[in-house]
Amino acid sequence: MALPIICTLVPALELAYKTSIHASTGKTPAMLEKGWNPQLPADTLKKDLADIHPATSSFKLLLYEVRHHEEQSMKDSFEYAKQKWDKIHKNPKFKLGDLILVSTLSFNNIKGPKKLKYSFARPFIIKTLHGTNAVQVELSGELENKHPAFPVCLVKHYTSSDKKLFP
Repeated sequence: MALPIICTLVPALELAYKTSIHASTGKTPAMLEKGWNPQLPADTLKKDLADIHPATSSFKLLLYEVRHHEEQSMKDSFEYAKQKWDKIHKNPKFKLGDLILVSTLSFNNIKGPKKLKYSFARPFIIKTLHGTNAVQVELSGELENKHPAFPVCLVKHYTSSDKKLFP
């Protein structure tokens, strides 16, 4: 059976999405939104009835195929996104006492025009690690009033330059 044009299936696709169990939560979106799952027409039809109209059984088959196709498409897209994330994502390796540069992206108290401010503040020493997601540094100078904990996406390792090559 050929699937009809996708525009006619949007309500069925939405229903399939809302009633399929997601891997991240282990529950359906309908259960999380409303606290109950809607009863589907395919669930109410019994297979052993002799007097089912052919249009009804073909509609049930269509709903089943659309739902199965949508669930498979969502699984494939989640797996693809996971593979892409795992391919490019690297956990930063910071240790206590390392010198790091802190991004000035969220600093509003640095004096001067924005376009002339440095993208990273001077090197700071890591005082504590908050798991793999954040570091706490010892701030000084005009940055003393800032909160000393920063997410690892806003910091990078400091590498000093060679004084002989770059005087």
